[in-house]
Amino acid sequence: MKKYILFLFAFIMANCSKDNYSEQSTLESKIVVEGWIEEGDFAQVLLSSSIPVTDVIDSTSVLDHVIRSAKITISDGQTSEVLRVKNDKNRVPPFVYFGSVVKGVEGKEYSLKIEYLNRVIEAKTTIPKSVSLISAEYIKTNPADTIGYVFVKFDDPISEKNFYQIATKIDSVEPVFVPAFYGNLDDKNFKESSISMQLNRGILLFPKADYTPYFTDGDLIHVKLRTQNKDALDFWNSWQNEIVNAKNPIYPSNTSLKSNIKGALGIWAGYGQSTIVVKTPAKK
Repeated sequence: MKKYILFLFAFIMANCSKDNYSEQSTLESKIVVEGWIEEGDFAQVLLSSSIPVTDVIDSTSVLDHVIRSAKITISDGQTSEVLRVKNDKNRVPPFVYFGSVVKGVEGKEYSLKIEYLNRVIEAKTTIPKSVSLISAEYIKTNPADTIGYVFVKFDDPISEKNFYQIATKIDSVEPVFVPAFYGNLDDKNFKESSISMQLNRGILLFPKADYTPYFTDGDLIHVKLRTQNKDALDFWNSWQNEIVNAKNPIYPSNTSLKSNIKGALGIWAGYGQSTIVVKTPAKK
């Protein structure tokens, strides 16, 4: 299977600061964390050190900055476990810290502690209540087309404050769920509780010169509605803004991503989740 560079890490490592190249190159490298625990699943954490903005980013340089020897402990306040490292050949970087004891439960708080060299990095998150997807459907503008969009429906609970992320994964093509473009939602912006919206396919690869927002015939699409906390919403919105700005030659990116990690960059997030699989017509 074709190997992938996860865009988040290639991007966050390169964009800590672009205001002063010489100053950036002399700064101590930062730890970059992407960690999550979903309802009904175990924790996963990706760990790297930052790459100076002046360095070339490719699969080799990313591998050089992967951290495989940290001690990562998660706890739900009653049970703790030290995560193990596995080699996932479908990813670049291919090393993932994973849990097998502490499982995500709605409403619980989960602490993250990373010990690496002389650094201690900490964060906390909770898993919000899940909201179920009602439907997800692949629709074409013209029946003769070989491309289309996914449209989803769900009901936002009126009595609850919710932040959402919608993500997709194409079976046998993408190894992880990828946040949909403009798929981070604050229910304060909803005009009514019944939500129906089009999904624009997110960006997984770095670089992605041939990005298209639609899906194609032959795709088996996993669609996930995540509930998330405000700090996760802020992180993913800033990540999305960086992607947009980095593609804009007039307004170059020069801002740091939001983070809820003490002593590092990145995100430790708890998610509620609801998933539907969407089948598309066979590729002709």
